[in-house]
Amino acid sequence: MIKTQHYLFDWGDTLMVDLPSQTGSMCDWPKVQVVDGAKACLQRLSEHAYCHLATNAEDSSEAQIRLALKRAGLSDYIERIFCRENLGVGKTAPSYYHKITERLNVSPEHVTMIGDSLERDVHQALKAGIKVVWYNPNGGQAEFDTLTINKLNMLT
Repeated sequence: MIKTQHYLFDWGDTLMVDLPSQTGSMCDWPKVQVVDGAKACLQRLSEHAYCHLATNAEDSSEAQIRLALKRAGLSDYIERIFCRENLGVGKTAPSYYHKITERLNVSPEHVTMIGDSLERDVHQALKAGIKVVWYNPNGGQAEFDTLTINKLNMLT
C-alpha cells in the first residue's frame, strides 16, 4: 500500500505529558510520560499513513526530541520531527506549516495536524490550508466547527 496521508502530532500534552514541574529538555527529565492512548494511536495510524511530530518546543533540539520519544517508546512510529530548530520558525505563524508541507513535498490537503492548542495547532494550521483535529481532553469549546476528539484512540 502506498501511503499518501501525513499526520502531524503536537508533542507536549498531545503525545507526551508536559509536566509543569520539569524544566529543560524532556529527554533529560527523570520521568517521561506518554498521553493515554498515544502509542496505540500512532501504531495503528502508521500502518497506513506517515506520522510526524510538529512541536513548538524551545528547550529541545531535534536529536533531544528523538531521544525523549525513544525513552517513551514512540520513536518507531514518528517518521520526521519538525521543530523550531530545523524550521527556523515557531507554530505561531502559518509559515511553520508551509515549511513542513514543502519539506514533505506534499500539498496541504494530504496533511492533518492533531494538537491540543487552538492557537498554535489548530488556527495556524487552518490558515496554512491544513486539515486539523483538535485534541481536547478537557472538553473545552471551540469557536468554530472542527473535528474534536477527547481521546487519541478516536482517531483510529
